[in-house]
Amino acid sequence: MQFSIYQESRRGARRSNQDRIAYCYSKEALLMLVADGMGGHQHGEIAAQIAMQFITGAFRREAKPDLSDPALFLRWSITGAHHAILQHATEDGLPEAPRTTCVACVVQNDVACWAHAGDSRLYHIRDGRILVQTRDHSRVRQLIDQGLVREEAFAAHPERNRIYNCLGAAMPPQVDVSASTKLDIGDTLMLCSDGLWGPLSGKIICGAVQMSGIIQAVPQLLDEAERRAGRECDNLSVIAATWE
Repeated sequence: MQFSIYQESRRGARRSNQDRIAYCYSKEALLMLVADGMGGHQHGEIAAQIAMQFITGAFRREAKPDLSDPALFLRWSITGAHHAILQHATEDGLPEAPRTTCVACVVQNDVACWAHAGDSRLYHIRDGRILVQTRDHSRVRQLIDQGLVREEAFAAHPERNRIYNCLGAAMPPQVDVSASTKLDIGDTLMLCSDGLWGPLSGKIICGAVQMSGIIQAVPQLLDEAERRAGRECDNLSVIAATWE
C-alpha cells in the first residue's frame, strides 16, 4: 500500500479551531477523517474531538490488518461516535449535546469507501477533474438541487450554515455511505471542511492538485480560501491522499 498524504487545519478568522482531522493506517488499510464542530451549538470542538477519537480508536481495534467490511465499519463507527457524544452530554449535565459534521474514508486493496453526515466533503479527483463529490446535507444544497440557487452563490447565501444532518442531534445521523470505488494510480482523495470548499470552486481545487500535487497544492488552497473569505473565514481543514 503506497500513498502520499498531507493534512493541515487552520483557525481562519475564528477565535478557536473546532475542526478535528486525523488519519491512521495498518499494513493493509488507511483511514482518513474530518470532523467540523458546529459553532452554532456549544462545545462543537468537543463533539468533533469525540468523533475523531471514537472512529480512529475503532479502526485501530478492527483493522487486523484490514477491515472485513469497510462500508459497515464506517456506518457503525460514525453512528457510534454520535452516541458517544450524547453520552458525554448526559454525563457532564449539558443542556444540549454538542454537534459535529463528519466525513471519513477507508482505503484497502486499492478500493476506497467513504461516508459522511453534514457538509464536510470528500472529492475523488482523477486527471484534473472531480469524479465524485459528496452531497452536502444542507439547506443550500437542497436549494441548488431544486435549481433555486447557483452553486457559485453558496458562499454568500444567508442559509449556508443550516445543516439538517449531523452527529450529536436528537435524531441519529443519516450516514451516507458510498459504493466501493477502485482507485487508479495518481487518484487523489481530498476530505475537507466547508471552510475550504466554501470559498473555492471545484475547478480551482482540481487545478491546484493537478498542477502541483497535494503537498504544495493544499497549503496554496488554504491560503486562497483564507484570502477570499477574509474576516468571515471559518476554520478550514484538509486531508488529501494520492494513491501510488
